[in-house]
Amino acid sequence: MSLYVIGDLHLCFSDPSKTMSIFAGWGDYQEKIEKNWLDTVKPEDTVVLAGDISWGMSLQQAAPDLRFINELPGQKIVLKGNHDYWWVTMKKMEDFLAEEGFDTIKILHNNHYAYGNYGICGTRGWVNMPGETQDEKVLRREVQRLETSIKSAVNAGLEPIVFMHYPPIFGSNFNYDILGILYRYKIRECYYGHVHGRSAHGLCVTNTYDDINFHLISGDYIQFKPEKVM
Repeated sequence: MSLYVIGDLHLCFSDPSKTMSIFAGWGDYQEKIEKNWLDTVKPEDTVVLAGDISWGMSLQQAAPDLRFINELPGQKIVLKGNHDYWWVTMKKMEDFLAEEGFDTIKILHNNHYAYGNYGICGTRGWVNMPGETQDEKVLRREVQRLETSIKSAVNAGLEPIVFMHYPPIFGSNFNYDILGILYRYKIRECYYGHVHGRSAHGLCVTNTYDDINFHLISGDYIQFKPEKVM
């Protein structure tokens, strides 16, 4: 039994016009995701999907992408990305998953999931990259969600591992509100996606910083192959 993570699948089975294949490094990415997943993940494994799952604008539009994910081996734990416009309330998503029979997908939102002695925690996070519009209200909400998720794991006696969509650090930009939560709870491992392209990848923290091991797991960065966490 192993734990894996991958971010930014950007699936578009309901609308092929939104394919990412037009961008460098994204050729045939949906086929690569399927092949690499089948070569790597076993039915007893768990995979965290760190945001930007589907281009669907609603649950109904995202259904073909969620079906694709559901039918792949393993259990999947999904958190929100900035392009997951299909994301609604926890109850609506859980009801939809149940109605569609998508029984290998769980939603990470103000909660955690136990994995041995560890707690799988996380949230979308918020922007700290040049050119992206920030919103203090949204940032405060994301900070609260991150802390709620981590505290739920701590209260269950588990060591939290944090998964996010946005990078807490990008180049010289530090999201201190998010980092403050990671420092407070002495988080040792933090996985994030969102960042695409070789030049942008070079501005990401992919090593230990302030005693936190940061991992970039955007789909194109890890060549569309789920990365083993443990």
